[in-house]
Amino acid sequence: MAETNYQTDQTNKKNTPIGMIALSIILAAALIFLVVMYFDQKSKMVEMETVLTQEKDSLANELKLMVAAYDTMKTNNDTLNANLEKEKKRIIQLLSINASNAQLIKKYRSEITTMREIMKSYIVQIDSLNSRNKLLVAENTQFRQEIAKVQNTNVQLEKEKEELTTKVVTASVIQAKNITAAALNRKRKETNRINLMESLRVCFTLRENAIAGAGQKEVFMRVIRPDSLVITGSPDNLFDYRGNKIIYSEKRTADYMNQDLEMCIFLSNTGDFIVGNYSIELYLEDNKIGRTTFSLAKK
Repeated sequence: MAETNYQTDQTNKKNTPIGMIALSIILAAALIFLVVMYFDQKSKMVEMETVLTQEKDSLANELKLMVAAYDTMKTNNDTLNANLEKEKKRIIQLLSINASNAQLIKKYRSEITTMREIMKSYIVQIDSLNSRNKLLVAENTQFRQEIAKVQNTNVQLEKEKEELTTKVVTASVIQAKNITAAALNRKRKETNRINLMESLRVCFTLRENAIAGAGQKEVFMRVIRPDSLVITGSPDNLFDYRGNKIIYSEKRTADYMNQDLEMCIFLSNTGDFIVGNYSIELYLEDNKIGRTTFSLAKK
């Protein structure tokens, strides 16, 4: 019995080192496996961190490019400008966020995709507005050209109207023809001697004019001395001539019926006549209608 126990102890002593060695080997293998797994996992984490950093940089660059793109998109539409500014601020806000894991980066990538689509829609709107503005500018330019053309036509028509009116007014003036002036003595004989002169006779014919107004016509006569003074019977003998009051020597009213009308105006010698050459002017309806001259000599 004792021998059996001895043998058992010896067997146990032999088995113990073998078991420990086997356990040690297993533990060593496990440790090696864990070390390999640790370094492999660390390598994967470094690789993942590198990928995340690259992805973040890529996202940041995309966001910066989008901000720069929004800076170039300007329109005359206040509402659209406000929306552009809102999207730009949203991008700047997203740019300031530091994504630390793949899930967040994926989320921001999705937001950037949405923002890019929004930007595309704004670009389409802006292009449409720009095309419309160009069309409107072209239409406005054409419209302004047409207005200028119409205005030039109106100016030309107005000018032609004024010219026609002037021609009509000029054509409607009753002119005097066959104007003669003679000094008369007491016997109504013509003379040029100042001492024999009793009166002055000025005869003329109002011309036929179909477009002139018919009726009572007042003809004013001015007898202008050699010294440029106008002979008149009263300083109150005034008539209107183109906006001014001028003095006349004598006047006469005639019934004009658009036919040639012969008439004479007489002016008495009240001692105002002097030796020299005289001018005689005839006026009718704000127009000078004729002129002649005569002379008086000494005794």
